Amino acid sequence: MPAFSSRSRFGVVLPQGWRDDLAHLDGPAAQFEAMLSVAREADALGYESVWLYDHLQPPPTFECWTSLAAVARETEQVRLGQLVTCNLYRNPALVADMARTLDAASGGRCLLGLGAGWDEEEYRDHGYPEPWPPVGERLRRLDEAAATVRPRIGAIPLMIGGQGERVLLRLVARHADACNLTDSTDPAFYRHKLDVLRRHCEEVGRDEAEIEKTASFTVVVAEREADLPAGPHEGRAVGTPAQLVDAFGRLREAGIDAFVLYFDRALELEPLRLFAAEVAAHVA
Repeated sequence: MPAFSSRSRFGVVLPQGWRDDLAHLDGPAAQFEAMLSVAREADALGYESVWLYDHLQPPPTFECWTSLAAVARETEQVRLGQLVTCNLYRNPALVADMARTLDAASGGRCLLGLGAGWDEEEYRDHGYPEPWPPVGERLRRLDEAAATVRPRIGAIPLMIGGQGERVLLRLVARHADACNLTDSTDPAFYRHKLDVLRRHCEEVGRDEAEIEKTASFTVVVAEREADLPAGPHEGRAVGTPAQLVDAFGRLREAGIDAFVLYFDRALELEPLRLFAAEVAAHVA
């Protein structure tokens, strides 16, 4: 089963509060409904997938997995992913059970994103009794977790997020159906990371073409240059539709198969509509 569907190769990160994108709304019910409205719009516009961050922050941040279960019942076609599930927060066997449940609730649309974890402050704030593990230990646990969930989730695609070259991308080569690289719009960055992944695949005897290569970052789109924010724009794709068609085309040429995008002003819905009609439809 392919990691992603035959719809547009673009996914949408839903506003869920972690990036302070819901705080202006009055109360959790209104905030949650606003998040759902973006999911429904992405579904109707033909986006491939919708995603939530896995962060355990105070309100108005909504918890990733329970929110996706609600999104599943409000949408029909978009696939449902996490950017990415922190391996330190839940037992891997439980994560596999959660993924199977979400897959059933959505009619087979779950994507399981998994990562080693990076937010030490969040980990401590939520009272986990064990000390924050060093990076080598987190990666070792991610390796074990990926091996654990792999036989338990059946056909549900497994995506590993992160871009460490010595260990993380080797784990992608060993276990994953997809990888996720983040926070760059530079084609050279992706060419380099994918060259590293290709070498790891050769070393472990994996066909590199089996792995979907995805990139995630913020996008800002406007019909006129005069309506775009002033720079700098490092790590963000900012432009008119024509400019973004060119930018995403260069990233596709660098080897990126699909994109997971956080839209500036997503709650207004118009940026999603403009991007779908004038950018996604024109990127080969």
